[in-house]
Amino acid sequence: MPRVVACGGRDNAYDKFCHAIATARDDQVVILLVDSEGPLADRAGPWSHLQKRDGWHKPAGATDDQVQLMVQCMESWFLADKDCLVQYFGPRFNRGSLPGSEDIENVPKKDVLDGIRNATRRCGNPYDKGRHSFVLLAELNPQKVADASPRARQLLARLRSIHS
Repeated sequence: MPRVVACGGRDNAYDKFCHAIATARDDQVVILLVDSEGPLADRAGPWSHLQKRDGWHKPAGATDDQVQLMVQCMESWFLADKDCLVQYFGPRFNRGSLPGSEDIENVPKKDVLDGIRNATRRCGNPYDKGRHSFVLLAELNPQKVADASPRARQLLARLRSIHS
């Protein structure tokens, strides 16, 4: 089974990825999973996007499929499974405050985060990234997310290829 290592901020995740690539055993597969933080500017691939946006270079020994970009922000995946959000936050969750676009990968980060904050404002436990993000991510229906997000489908395909 894969092991997820939450690394905090983007730069810390990249630094840990570079170290993991340099020290990985032959039987280990290391994947960097980060938000794109904005729309992808070109079709050159994720490393090109990350080099332009963050100044990150593909480490020696890394392959193109060892970096996976989520959506503009992780919370965009939550939009694919609104029923999960209602169940998690309870009856005071305001589903109508969420962005209505079916194209969750292109909803601007600000709109996603504002929508989730507004939707949970009257809940007893309003959304807090540090407290809720990974718990909610684990609760989402992966098929709903994959159906709504080509990048999620790509990540799932990559993970399945490791175990086949």
